[in-house]
Amino acid sequence: MVKANNKVIFKRYEMGQVMLLPPNLGELIPEKHMVRVINQLVEEMDMGALVRQYKGGGTSSYHPKVMLKTLIYAYAKQIYSSRQIANALRENIHFMWLSAGNRPDFRTINRFRGQILRGCIQEVFTEVLQYLAAARLIKLEHYFVDGTKIEANANKYSFVWKKSTGKYKANLQRKVKELFEEIDMINQAEDEEYGDRDLEELGDESEIDSNSLKELAQRLSEKLNHHAEDKKTKKALKKLETDFIPRLEKYESYEATFEGRNSFSKTDKDATFMRMKDDHMRNRELKPGYNVQIGTEGQFIIGYSIHQSSTDSPCLIEHLEQVKENLGFLPKKLIADAGYGSEENYLQLEEEGIEAFVKYNTFHLEQKKHRKTKEKEKYYARNFSYDKDKDEFICPQGKRLRYDRTIIRKSDNGFSSERRVYQCRHCEGCPVRALCTQSISGRSLQHSPRLNAFRKQATERLVSQEGKALRSRRLTEVEAVFGLLKNNLKFRRFHLRGKEKVITEWGLVSIAHNMIKMAA
Repeated sequence: MVKANNKVIFKRYEMGQVMLLPPNLGELIPEKHMVRVINQLVEEMDMGALVRQYKGGGTSSYHPKVMLKTLIYAYAKQIYSSRQIANALRENIHFMWLSAGNRPDFRTINRFRGQILRGCIQEVFTEVLQYLAAARLIKLEHYFVDGTKIEANANKYSFVWKKSTGKYKANLQRKVKELFEEIDMINQAEDEEYGDRDLEELGDESEIDSNSLKELAQRLSEKLNHHAEDKKTKKALKKLETDFIPRLEKYESYEATFEGRNSFSKTDKDATFMRMKDDHMRNRELKPGYNVQIGTEGQFIIGYSIHQSSTDSPCLIEHLEQVKENLGFLPKKLIADAGYGSEENYLQLEEEGIEAFVKYNTFHLEQKKHRKTKEKEKYYARNFSYDKDKDEFICPQGKRLRYDRTIIRKSDNGFSSERRVYQCRHCEGCPVRALCTQSISGRSLQHSPRLNAFRKQATERLVSQEGKALRSRRLTEVEAVFGLLKNNLKFRRFHLRGKEKVITEWGLVSIAHNMIKMAA
């Protein structure tokens, strides 16, 4: 708009103006726009894994390249709803150009994402990594690993707890036991039909299951065919069929769903209740979610896995197995925080030939040499000296802890580790006993020679010049990626349900992040 002689003049426009030739949408998109990066990558990818997911026959399908390009760009633009993606294909120039004018509806998009892509997302992700490696954007040498918890697409009040289920089931079995006794008292005729075995012998409290109750209900039903006026038997049968059997079947179904977990969500049974970092209410509320583990290099995601455990340590081995399956090998060096510093993980990394720069829980305290030590901290086990010749520990008060026994500890993954237990027998009358121990038998501590050797090796690596550089770099690697995903892409909650679909969705998020990084 310009002014001429104080008169306002507007630029000309005409609605419905006829164009001589239809426009080429590509001319409206900048040369270095992200859609061109996505288009080039997908066009060069091997589509064999995706094509094999199609059964063939029937009407023609949208090309998997079109569908994959559309989903990657949608996730890069924070569009996660299939209906919104379908709408963008009709209204957004970038989507229209990327899809070559194809307009699949939201059902087709959902089916591709939830069914077709689900069976080969790891292969697609690996294709992207090969492209990045060919472009020399990643070297696959340093692997920075960390985890975060992402909320599941589930109602946060749909929890089922393992402890409560066990308690409810035990209470129900006691009621069943009482019913068995009641039936046995009122049903003397059972002795003639079943000999000396009465109804109570169908099972004790630890063995009663839904099949036992169904067998009992069948027998009571058969008896009523001959004694239709037996009101007590009718009442017992009704209680079994309408209350006890359905409830016991429900508890058995719950127990089968836990699979080693302490909880799950009724809305998404693969989700576990966890405490989230973004707890804006600050009430430590548990929410259904998944533990997402990723590995990065140059802020590109080069490995990911989804877990149902709320802690990071048990996830590392399974995560590395997934990375090895995708890449065919493992990176040379792995950098992680103290959440992964377990004996099991150190041993696995050593066996795989990976140089581990992995902290352990007391690493930073040990490095702070000038830190003022609190009085109680003087009596922590790490401050006890060790007499190697006598195999004894010595407390700050000069009292000796002698070897007592060896115990075996098992991790969540079933890994067994030995702990040597040392016990002090001279704690009576010690002036600092209240600071040192609350045990009646005196102070004891557990010692693992193998774990201590791993920690010593980890310390040597972490305090070296290379270790310091990698520790500093870790803060700008994986932590920064999580920040970009949660804040820039606003991805704080999954939109699909079930672990397999969640794996697919996180694969799309990871690919989209890598495309954004590549385009930048």
